[in-house]
Amino acid sequence: MMLKGGVLQTMATEPRAKRRNKGAYLSHAAKKHRGSRELEVGMQGLLITCNMNEKKCTAEAYSLLNEYADQLYGPEKFVEESNSEDEEDDDAEAALKKEVKQIRTSTQNDLRRFQALDSGANNVVFIRTLNIEPDKLVHYILKDLYITKKKKTRAILRMLPVSGSCKAFMEEIPKYFETFLEPWFKVPKKSTFQIVYKARNNSHMNRDDVIKALAGVVIQLNAENKVDLNNPEYTIIVEIIKGVCCVSVVQDYILFRKYNLQEVAKDDVEEKGKKNVTSLPSKNDCQESKEPLGGKESKSKGEEGEQEVEQSVTDSKEALPEQESGE
Repeated sequence: MMLKGGVLQTMATEPRAKRRNKGAYLSHAAKKHRGSRELEVGMQGLLITCNMNEKKCTAEAYSLLNEYADQLYGPEKFVEESNSEDEEDDDAEAALKKEVKQIRTSTQNDLRRFQALDSGANNVVFIRTLNIEPDKLVHYILKDLYITKKKKTRAILRMLPVSGSCKAFMEEIPKYFETFLEPWFKVPKKSTFQIVYKARNNSHMNRDDVIKALAGVVIQLNAENKVDLNNPEYTIIVEIIKGVCCVSVVQDYILFRKYNLQEVAKDDVEEKGKKNVTSLPSKNDCQESKEPLGGKESKSKGEEGEQEVEQSVTDSKEALPEQESGE
């Protein structure tokens, strides 16, 4: 209300519409988009570690995976779109059709058999799979590289299948593994096993607690399941990234150099030569020490770069840590 010319006049004031903060909107949109492109609970795929070059690693992964997937499953089939656009459509209809086509293409990309997503950790690429058995495909690749000794990648270090995933909480993990591990360890099946554990960007999980819980589940499924660190039939790989626990049960983990593509392709003669060189005592060692010298296995640059700590269960009831530096 205001006084004008001695007459009291009422001014209609409309409430101002609350304007959404543009920065907040863009931030929310970015988070929503990014969340749909991240490793999430329930996904299957592959965790691929690399040597500081994730883009090259992703390109190599697509090439390698498609090469071997074509051999196992045949070439990937794409949905062909019919071009039914009418040249006489006005601009509005043309724009609408273009938008629909883009959405359809985006949806089809999400349905590809291999799709790179954000893993949630540096130097780790996650490739989501669709209608693919990750453990079968990775074992098939490693077996071929082990036999042929062909080095087909440079950026990729390790390729670990993710056959299942659950929330990374102690309340969830044992329940999930009771069902997940049945095909390999439930009566009447019995096997030797080891557990390999790795956590990234996660501070609330205790490795000893996880390993003990999983070992307990395996023994509960069949008391005749036994631990074997030298030559186990199966290796249970547990990879925790942020709030997601990824798991897979693999074979030939030790034979295939812990699923390291660089190491598995090395020639046996080359490996023996390196070991012999590293085991030779230096002149200073001979003068300063009279104790027998034991050779140490040399590490590749990729192994030193990652410096990961893995842990294996050493007893069916008590899990003692086994620390390994590198890949």
